[in-house]
Amino acid sequence: MSEYSAPPSTRERIVVVAARLIQRQGYVGTGIKQIAKEAQATLGSVYHFFPGGKEAVAVAALKHGEKEFRWLLEDALHREADPATAVEACAVELAVGLRESGWTDGCPVTAAALETLGSDSEIQRVCAEALLGWERIVEEKLLGSGFAPEDAREVATTVISALEGAEVTSQVARSEEPLRAAGRQLARLVGSYA
Repeated sequence: MSEYSAPPSTRERIVVVAARLIQRQGYVGTGIKQIAKEAQATLGSVYHFFPGGKEAVAVAALKHGEKEFRWLLEDALHREADPATAVEACAVELAVGLRESGWTDGCPVTAAALETLGSDSEIQRVCAEALLGWERIVEEKLLGSGFAPEDAREVATTVISALEGAEVTSQVARSEEPLRAAGRQLARLVGSYA
């Protein structure tokens, strides 16, 4: 039996393209006309699906990026029983993906968050929710491995903060090593609680 999957809708194409562009050139550097062109959509259709314009498209794109990283994180954490090994595996997977993208496909959430710091925008709220959601995923893994609640919260925050920072450093250095080093050190940290 063959598996059938419908082609992405115009709205889905707009969201995926916007997420990729924000990853590569940031929120400020991504224009609504470029999104429409690369999504093979008319400008009118972009505004039809996103009457709030660029910010509305960016919010949907960031939610898409949040889900993609959540899936990667959940997959890495569930593949390995040992939380230290799981965290390191996640860092390695990020490093390889970043290298394979030519160092361009970083985290759209981080890119947009840094560009909109100090604002009380929907973009900042979506970025904050994404980071907290990822922390909760790690925290649940740690709690399931016997961590005390306060330790699980703090270590989860450390894991996500280190991975996000190491990803930016890997992009700038055009090297997997910052992410791989962060993964090794995070694994040591997580393992020290065993």
